[in-house]
Amino acid sequence: MFQEESQNIEYKESWKDEYLKWICGFANAHGGKIFIGINDERKVVGIKHSKQLMEDIPNKIVTTLGIVADVNLHHQDNFDYIEICIEPSNIPIAYKGIYHYRSGSTKQELKGAALQHFILKKMGRSWDDIINERAKIDDIDPKAIKYFLRKAVDAERMPVESLNDTPEEVLDNLHLIEDGKLKNAAILLFGKEPARFFTCADFRLGRFIQDDTDLIFQDIVEGNIIQMADRVMETLKSKYLISPIHYEGMQRIEPLEIPEKALREAIYNAIIHKDYTGVQIQMKVFNDHIWLWNDGNLPENYTVETLLHKHTSKPRNLNIANAFYKAGFIESWGRGIGIIQAGFKNAGLSAPKLEATMGGVLIVMPRGCPNVNETVNETVNETVNETVNKTVKISKSEACVLDLIQNDNAITYQTLMKVTKLSRATIARIIKKLQDKGFIHRIGSDKNGIWEISNK
Repeated sequence: MFQEESQNIEYKESWKDEYLKWICGFANAHGGKIFIGINDERKVVGIKHSKQLMEDIPNKIVTTLGIVADVNLHHQDNFDYIEICIEPSNIPIAYKGIYHYRSGSTKQELKGAALQHFILKKMGRSWDDIINERAKIDDIDPKAIKYFLRKAVDAERMPVESLNDTPEEVLDNLHLIEDGKLKNAAILLFGKEPARFFTCADFRLGRFIQDDTDLIFQDIVEGNIIQMADRVMETLKSKYLISPIHYEGMQRIEPLEIPEKALREAIYNAIIHKDYTGVQIQMKVFNDHIWLWNDGNLPENYTVETLLHKHTSKPRNLNIANAFYKAGFIESWGRGIGIIQAGFKNAGLSAPKLEATMGGVLIVMPRGCPNVNETVNETVNETVNETVNKTVKISKSEACVLDLIQNDNAITYQTLMKVTKLSRATIARIIKKLQDKGFIHRIGSDKNGIWEISNK
């Protein structure tokens, strides 16, 4: 009994020269077998002129594709059929100038970025390892280099003496210079203006309510990627996420609503694994979850399930991953998803969901901020000041509104209603309670004024 058609097996009832495309696809992938004289039901139907085909097929494979394949003649049930065995090629193979690739049980024509990645892979290189002919050493930001060195030394992954290295020495040690020319990774990691070279190297942020149709505001984080996570986190903390306030004694504590280490790890993963020939990294912050997507398919033969268990790391951008490791941003390759999952679990939050979609990888993380639509019974205690020895109680809904005002002192009733999904009357009552408790007061008119947060 013959095996079902798969990534490595194809059945054809008769020979056609166009099947050279399939042979090309197998050679460019993982090799495989094509059986001639067997139908889709895996039944031997036989072929005519088998001896002639045994001469023609090998010659056509060599002449058209430049490779050698084993072509074997078999007999079963009084029928002849041919088995063509194709080994994977270590160089790219083209059929009439077109590169074909076997993926799953289908054949694909490689074009554009997919073709570029395929050829680079066959050459044993990644996109970030390619020389950028336009780039000069003057395009490197010395401040970004110094930032990297401080992080790497603090992480004990580079010696203290490295702090005195020149940008050229740092880039050379990281293998980001070849024959005096900068690689793509050098510009991405440490460039003054990476956008001059790569149009899709920035990080897009947007604040939504429930779905993609209700965008409230957005930001674009630009610049080198070695400092990008810091800039993204700063933006998230200032405008997008909540840091519920509480006091331990007289010490003011403002932890982020979700585990910061896990969130940073997710951002690092997106930056490291992004396909920089594709579109920007996108993060959408909704009321109850965060949506983070980066362009770039999973490694071949990898699934989401693979990432959720112990696995070998296959970073798309080897040089970028190495620099992030040296800087202490990632502990070790292949552990990112595990660190994210553990961080959310330890914080008492549900596990983020991972999905391969839209030609990239999506991670959906739950927010840990209070749900202001729930009935509020719990309270948080805040010690007011040293002279008044009392505790002011503030509800979750009040805490949410207070944090929104703290992030935007000109926030309107309309925006507060959109974000919290509360009525105008309820917002007005919360505002009055916060004023009565001395947490906020209004400066200027209702229309053009701003809120001021008390220093309590």
